[in-house]
Amino acid sequence: MPDIVEFRAHRVALHRGRRPESILVALTDELGTVGWGETALSDEKAWDDLEHRIGPALPGLEWEHPEDLGGLSALGVPSAVAAVETAAWDLWGRRHGVPVAHALGGTRTSIVTGARVPCQPTLESLAPTVNRYIGAGYSRITLEVRPGWDVEVVRTVRTAYPALALQIDGVCAYTDSPEHLDALEAMDGYDLTAIERPFRDLAPHASLQRSVRAAVAPDVTDLDTLHAAIDQHAGRALSLRIGKLGGLTAARGAHDLAYASGWDVWCGGSGVFGIGKAASVALASLPGCSLPSDITEFAGGPEYVTPPVRSSGGVVAVPLTQPGLGHEVESARLTRLATADLRFTRG
Repeated sequence: MPDIVEFRAHRVALHRGRRPESILVALTDELGTVGWGETALSDEKAWDDLEHRIGPALPGLEWEHPEDLGGLSALGVPSAVAAVETAAWDLWGRRHGVPVAHALGGTRTSIVTGARVPCQPTLESLAPTVNRYIGAGYSRITLEVRPGWDVEVVRTVRTAYPALALQIDGVCAYTDSPEHLDALEAMDGYDLTAIERPFRDLAPHASLQRSVRAAVAPDVTDLDTLHAAIDQHAGRALSLRIGKLGGLTAARGAHDLAYASGWDVWCGGSGVFGIGKAASVALASLPGCSLPSDITEFAGGPEYVTPPVRSSGGVVAVPLTQPGLGHEVESARLTRLATADLRFTRG
C-alpha cells in the first residue's frame, strides 16, 4: 500500500461557531487517492490529539490494511482515532476498488432505519415530532428519557401508536435507586424493544435485565466492557457507535462478539456531514445488525456527499457498486465551513 503523503483535518460546523460540530479527516496516498472520515466533536481532546500526536505520525506511515493502524489507539481518544481509521478504510477501499461494506463482511443490500427523538420542551410537542418520523417511514423510534421525563413520555407515545417499535435511551442518567428502577420497569410495561444505556456503571444493568422484558443495551466503549457485560448477563443488545469504539475495525469486533453471544445489534450514526453516516451504513450491513439503525436524517437540508446518505421510506441503500464508502465528498464546500484546519505532509 502506498504511504500516506498527506494528512488533513478540518473542524467543521453547520453554522459557524455553533454546534453540532464534526472533525473531518482526509488521507491522501502517493497516487493522489483520498479517503475521508468523520467523527462528532464531543470534546476538545480529540482535536488536540489529532494536532499533536496522530497527525504528525501519519505521513510516511507504512501500512497494508486499515487493521494495521491499531497502534493509533495509543495516540488519541477513540473519537479522534475513529475519524482517521474510517478515512483509512475509505482510502483502502478506493485503492482496491472494494466497497467498505464488503470489506467489513457486510451482507445486507439495504438498512432499515430508526429515528431518535430528544427530550422535548413539552408533552404537547412530542406527538407531532414522533408523527413526523413515522410519516417518513421510520420503523422504530428511540425516545431520549431522563428522571422526570420518562414514564409519561413513553405512555403518551405508546397510546398514540400502539404498534410502533419503541426504544428508550436513558443517556446514563439513571441510578439503581428504588425510584429510578421503578420508573425503568414502568416504562418496560409499554412494550419496549430496548432500554439503551440506562446507567453509567455496568453493575446495575444485570439486575435490570432480569426484571424487564426489553433488551438492555449498556453503554459499551470497548471490547473489555462488552466481554464483561456478556459474562455478567448485563444486557441483550448493543448499539454500535464508531466514534466511541475507536473506528470501524473495533466496531466490527464488537459486532462479532455480540452477534456470537446472541445479542441484538444496531448501529448509531456519527456526525452530520454524511461521511460518518456513510461509515455507519457500511457497518450496519453486517449480518448481526438486525435492528433498525440510527443513521440518516430528513431530506431537505444541505448535503455534502453524493449521493446523499438518505432514508427513503425508512430504508437506506448500501452502496455496493462503488469503492470505499461509496460517496463522493464535496470537499470544497466542507472546507469553506471549517473553523480550524490541520495539515501534515511527508518530508
